Amino acid sequence: MAGIGFELRKYLNDDSFTGTLKAYGFAGLISAGPWVLSILGVMLIGIVALAQNTGGESIKQFTTSVTWVMGSSLVLTGLLQLVFTRFVADRLFEQQEHIINGNLLGAIALTTLVSGAIGVGLALTLFHESFAYEVLMMANFVTLSNIWIVVIFVAGLKRFKLILYAFAIGYGTTLALSILLLPFGLTGLLAGLLTGHAVLLFLMVGVVLPEYPLQGQLRFEFLRPRLIFPSLVAIGFLYNFGIWVDKLLFWLTPGTSEAVIGPLRSSLIYDLPIFLAYLSIIPGMAVFLLRIETDFAESYEGFFSAVRGNASLQEIEQLGNSMVMAVREGLYQIVRVQGATILVLYLLGPAMIQWLGISEQYVHLYYINLVGVGAQVLMLAVLNVLFYLDKLRYALILTGVLCASNTLLTALTLKLGPEYYGYGFGVSMTLSALVGVVMLSRELDNIEFRTFMQPRQPVGALT
Repeated sequence: MAGIGFELRKYLNDDSFTGTLKAYGFAGLISAGPWVLSILGVMLIGIVALAQNTGGESIKQFTTSVTWVMGSSLVLTGLLQLVFTRFVADRLFEQQEHIINGNLLGAIALTTLVSGAIGVGLALTLFHESFAYEVLMMANFVTLSNIWIVVIFVAGLKRFKLILYAFAIGYGTTLALSILLLPFGLTGLLAGLLTGHAVLLFLMVGVVLPEYPLQGQLRFEFLRPRLIFPSLVAIGFLYNFGIWVDKLLFWLTPGTSEAVIGPLRSSLIYDLPIFLAYLSIIPGMAVFLLRIETDFAESYEGFFSAVRGNASLQEIEQLGNSMVMAVREGLYQIVRVQGATILVLYLLGPAMIQWLGISEQYVHLYYINLVGVGAQVLMLAVLNVLFYLDKLRYALILTGVLCASNTLLTALTLKLGPEYYGYGFGVSMTLSALVGVVMLSRELDNIEFRTFMQPRQPVGALT
């Protein structure tokens, strides 16, 4: 995402309030991406429907269905996302741009095939709903899975205004059609969501394809065993599953959930507070894009260019110190901005909970989740730096800690009772962030020595 960051930083160079507002506003929307915007869109649809006092049961079924589709598609594509990202990065480094679009189309074809097969299998075994519902659920699952793959490319482009237009058109279409089709119930809502996401997917593909040469054929070099890093497969799965496992446990526990449609369940006491908390991620992600993905990326490139070149030891040490300072400053800015956001939303919490009609006895869930989401942004920043430094072992440990701790702690809090709900997620994210910071700090100590002494594993060019 550094490409977008460099473009947005031009607004910061204006040294004006308007320029700063534009930079952080655009950065927040782009870095939040389809995940947070989908949550916001679904919540707006629900609010409009409730305001019109129509489709109460359909809205519950719709939000539950979308949440399950979103979570399952993220976990599934997590197996491929990082592997494909590394493949594209290596090909760009080798100046083999001519094979990128072909492999993107191959990744889309593979994702469509796998997610479609899973969707058909679930429809034939677990679901016994109407044919229209099952087809729309499968289509939404396939479309969202492909969006998570294509958004990898979108995040790396500098044409951020086109990306924002694509998001606006896609989610504007979703919101407008879902409200217009509300009289048709659940089917109409899912059809509106599918149309909007399909529009977003095609717009993003239309933005990406012109960036690289297109030879008009599917390519699957990204599946070659020697180009696949097994650790990246594990990291992608552990991260996404670790983020969603607390929701899954609340959904599958009878005392904290209810059956909504087919095998899908929802948790009223947990879902809304945590999804509200996730909206607080936008300011922290904006800082993440402008500081970690820009300032650090620039200093990182300068340091390793000096290492690969003929720079003197003194110059390398100076650039290494600059890179370390960029990391520390970026993490500090994330903590400061996300902390301020949490404070504001904490003060607004009681009013928001009352307005949304949630019992006040569960307001503590909202507070705890705010802290957990803030820690998640910090952990994501640390994880990103570890990827830059090619410390996949540390990244695997970090995501393993995240997945294991969220699973075990959430299960424990479910047994302890309602007063402990939410602490599993909050403590897990905080613990993971602290573990990540400790590992990263250790790695950054004497970075010059570690860089020269670490073993190299050449990937090799494609032919």
